[in-house]
Amino acid sequence: MSIYEIGLLGDVTEVDRDTLVATIVKLIADFDLEVGREVMIRNAGSFAERNGHAATAVAYFGGSTQADQDLARRALTASLPVIPTVPADGDFSAMVPSFLHGANGLYRRADDPEMRELAVGLLECLGLLRRQRRVFVSYRRVESRIAAVQLHDLLSGRGCDVFLDTHDIRPAEPFQEVLWHRLCDSDVMVMLDTPTYFESKWTRQELGRARAKEIHVLRIVWPDHTPSKQTDFAETIYLDQAELTGYDGPILDEVADQIVLTIESLRSRSIASRYMSITGKLRAEVEKIGGELDGVGAHRAIALRLPDNKKLWAYPIVGIPTADLLNDVVNKAHRADQRGMPILVYDHIGIRDQWMAHLKWLDENIRAVRAIRVAEAAWTLAAWES
Repeated sequence: MSIYEIGLLGDVTEVDRDTLVATIVKLIADFDLEVGREVMIRNAGSFAERNGHAATAVAYFGGSTQADQDLARRALTASLPVIPTVPADGDFSAMVPSFLHGANGLYRRADDPEMRELAVGLLECLGLLRRQRRVFVSYRRVESRIAAVQLHDLLSGRGCDVFLDTHDIRPAEPFQEVLWHRLCDSDVMVMLDTPTYFESKWTRQELGRARAKEIHVLRIVWPDHTPSKQTDFAETIYLDQAELTGYDGPILDEVADQIVLTIESLRSRSIASRYMSITGKLRAEVEKIGGELDGVGAHRAIALRLPDNKKLWAYPIVGIPTADLLNDVVNKAHRADQRGMPILVYDHIGIRDQWMAHLKWLDENIRAVRAIRVAEAAWTLAAWES
């Protein structure tokens, strides 16, 4: 039985469908998921056969006939997320039914032939990728400040929450503590690899701690610079001299746009890798006390079986827990008809002490869900009573 369902409705051509499905297949492979097994992709003819308990998202392709309106309306009535989408030069109001005009639509950009942006949007709606798109820019101000600010502004304009040290730390805040906190909550690090990048202990630490947290790195290599072998693991874009307007930027617009698309691709792999890692750590912790992982349910929930045969549902999350995330876990557990108190599992390393105190307060005052550190899962679950 599927645990994720994707509906492709409206005036979707065979070419559009094949292109989008191929991109989805590549993205979900990072989560060890397969189309036709855990993930079902439905057209209008099979949409009514979907698993009602599975996480579901719909892409509505606007067109001249505005096909499948009844199915799209029923999806909206059932509170399913529907993404209306039209070509880059399309007329949204003319191609999309009026009842979908209130939804944030997506223009399929000409520089995104694989429809990666739409595929990522669908995976966000399913909960496979978190909706907050967080990027950390690591750079040396003396060599790449203008390019760093350019990428900050460009990514912010595309809906990303971008951390840049000169923009995102408030006066009087503890600089390094906030910086590490934001790094821990990032999906991707963009490393502007300039000749003296490794001469700063701060940029060296940023890179090292990104690797320690298993955050994927996109390396942007400056012209005529031989990158360090320490960063051979990273996804890499090499800049030519003609692609930089000045020594420290800005980068030519078309190259900067390609960097943004690469970040989107890398982001899904980074989140999948970190999710698989935290799930593996959770498995090891549960097995320490004689329990076991008993399967995977909707919304990536992990069924845990404790030594006394008690079954719990755990939701490993990437990044830093928030009250919104706790609420989201409760809602997902309710929709999936999972009994008992759900558990949010997270990696606490690098999170600010102030935030940890906030999480402790939430845990003491919210009884519908618990948050536990994956490094302490065995210790906590060995004394689980409720």
